[in-house]
Amino acid sequence: MDYKLNNGSGKLCCKGCSRQDKKLNTYDWLADVPNNAEESDMVEVQFKNTRKGYYKNSNKIKLEKGDTVAVEATPGHDIGVVTLTGKLVPLQMKKANNRPDAEIKRIYRKAKPVDMEKYNEAKAKEHATMIKARQIAANLNLNMKIGDVEYQGDGNKAIFYYIADERVDFRQLIKVLAEAFRVRIEMKQIGARQEAGRIGGIGPCGRELCCATWMTSFVSVSTSAARFQDISLNPQKLAGQCAKLKCCMNYEVDSYVEAQKKLPSREIELETKDGTYYFFKADIMANQISYSTDKNFPANLITISGRRAFEIISMNRKGVKPDTLIESERKPEPKKPIDLLEQESLTRFDKRHGSSDNTSNNSQNRKKKKSNNRPQQAQMRNEKENSRVQTQAPNDAQQVKEEQGSHNKPNRNNRDRNGRRNFPRPQERNKKDDQQVKE
Repeated sequence: MDYKLNNGSGKLCCKGCSRQDKKLNTYDWLADVPNNAEESDMVEVQFKNTRKGYYKNSNKIKLEKGDTVAVEATPGHDIGVVTLTGKLVPLQMKKANNRPDAEIKRIYRKAKPVDMEKYNEAKAKEHATMIKARQIAANLNLNMKIGDVEYQGDGNKAIFYYIADERVDFRQLIKVLAEAFRVRIEMKQIGARQEAGRIGGIGPCGRELCCATWMTSFVSVSTSAARFQDISLNPQKLAGQCAKLKCCMNYEVDSYVEAQKKLPSREIELETKDGTYYFFKADIMANQISYSTDKNFPANLITISGRRAFEIISMNRKGVKPDTLIESERKPEPKKPIDLLEQESLTRFDKRHGSSDNTSNNSQNRKKKKSNNRPQQAQMRNEKENSRVQTQAPNDAQQVKEEQGSHNKPNRNNRDRNGRRNFPRPQERNKKDDQQVKE
């Protein structure tokens, strides 16, 4: 990454870093990406103070942040400084609400020494032109204030920025200014905040004005923002360099509104056995409320949390009055020291002395138990087999008798090959009966 001493920055910084010598600087977080400048032909160019423009690099000139270029203007050309290149330029154009169908002007070239001489001559006349223009406006009895004058880079045109509360007819003023300065005149009306941004300055916080460094859109500020944040309504403290309410009052008002929801209403009174307490003040971000026994003066101030205030309000609604506003102190539970190293032994997985002997002894004991159990198991098996044989013997004899008797009985299933029933003949029956009698 290449570092260089940027003019006016007073410190080393890379090409993508923020430069404090330029107003409304845009941080280029894609500056170190290779070929970033070639991704888009659009270039952001900044002129005096906060005026910016977007131009097309149709000639494919190799440009970097900080280069001075000559751009197209009406009439002639203007001189500005490149502040942004690459993919971020289209995003900045959307923020600036540039019309897509608007004509885009182009970059002519990098500024030459001749261009810079004309530019410096024109810039040297700006302050004197502003003072003289104010005198001319006062002579014409116009209710307006000329705040700044900007000459074009070639000196053929001058822009007069003015502030006015009402509509001003400056047609006669333009004629007088054109005769006095021999240039083309353009009038632009700006607000008080925009004037402070163009001129610049230091705020009461000790930092450079927000409108001169990064703020582009100005949101209306009301005194309700000061009330939400419990800021004193002193107009001298609430006003900024532009004599308007400070823009920074809107920065944290949303967080204060959310924190205010966690506190009870200021109109609710807290009743205790000691007396009635009234709201006095609140520390919104710390969730603390101070109550007083007097409505108008701080007397016997007691500060409690928002949770305690809600508890007392719920007790009062039930008809119960606590002894005091202060919550009874709870004894904190003693904290047990936690030592992560002593929770489990570090040597719990290590083998101890004699562990191998113990394992061998255990295996031998298991083998002995198995050998002692073997004859008992064999004896049990023999007894079971004998009992099975005894139970099966009478059953077999009964089955034989049933089979013998079944031959003598006619059976429907006893058929020969021709389908005839196979009944025993009467002679055979008599022979079998004689044999059974003899037995």
